[in-house]
Amino acid sequence: MRVLFTGGSGKAGRHAIAYLIEKGHKVLNIDKTLLELEGVETRLADITDAGQMFDVMAGYAGRDELDTTSGIPPFEAVVHFAAIPRLMMTSDNECYRVNTIGTYNVIDAAIKFGVRKVIFASSETTYGVCFAKGDRKPDYLPIDEEHPVIPEDSYAMSKVANEVTARSFQKRTGFDIYGLRINNVIEPHEYEQRFPAFFANPDLRRRNIFSYIDARDLGQMVDCCLSTDGLGFEVFNVSNNEHSVALTTQELLQRYYQGVPAKDMGASETFFSNAKAKSMVGFSPKHSWHDHVSV
Repeated sequence: MRVLFTGGSGKAGRHAIAYLIEKGHKVLNIDKTLLELEGVETRLADITDAGQMFDVMAGYAGRDELDTTSGIPPFEAVVHFAAIPRLMMTSDNECYRVNTIGTYNVIDAAIKFGVRKVIFASSETTYGVCFAKGDRKPDYLPIDEEHPVIPEDSYAMSKVANEVTARSFQKRTGFDIYGLRINNVIEPHEYEQRFPAFFANPDLRRRNIFSYIDARDLGQMVDCCLSTDGLGFEVFNVSNNEHSVALTTQELLQRYYQGVPAKDMGASETFFSNAKAKSMVGFSPKHSWHDHVSV
């Protein structure tokens, strides 16, 4: 597919684009910084500028397209990852402004150019645990897509607002728009760097509900969504299968979640349920911290 990808120079995006290229997609990266990846062109553009989003949506995806005589081909899908990526990087209102206006502009341009598949990055933070004041527990475990989304911070608020925006665009058009509630992204080199500390002090992972997503598996999830048509508007949790600490499910429940209703779960089954992604789009995580570090 010919794919326009915003935010592909970032931590999550660069691995997702690499996966899509490996699977044979043609990808144009839209970002404020260049991506050094063979076979991928980057257009420097600002998602909060509607005019720039309309321009890139109508542009070339690579220099090879300059030689075509039939005009610029249309994009078949848009993947929107560009954003202020977390709390406390900018002022709260700037984070909210960039993320909400940017998402509106990207989806609006995609829809008006007839792109019938849009995949956008939402967040684990929508559930209100990650950036809450104090120790906020989930309503139940594992957290699935039906869990209430009432966060306290501007970053997560922007992600909830973006889901409402996306649902409205889908209702208007009937196109496929899928939101990915992405858990904490881990790059391959980070297992050896970060996970020993998680094993020594599991408290470090409480705000991420002790879960994670390998950046390469996130790329697979994007590809699964590109390959699955006809779902309309959907949101999916995106996580790996196991906890990001060495404690078992029962040990974590006893230490951190006493009184929280919990279903019967496997000994290391993630608290950030990925069952919907598996059943609806065929997501199947391939990577695990067990492949990189030992306790």
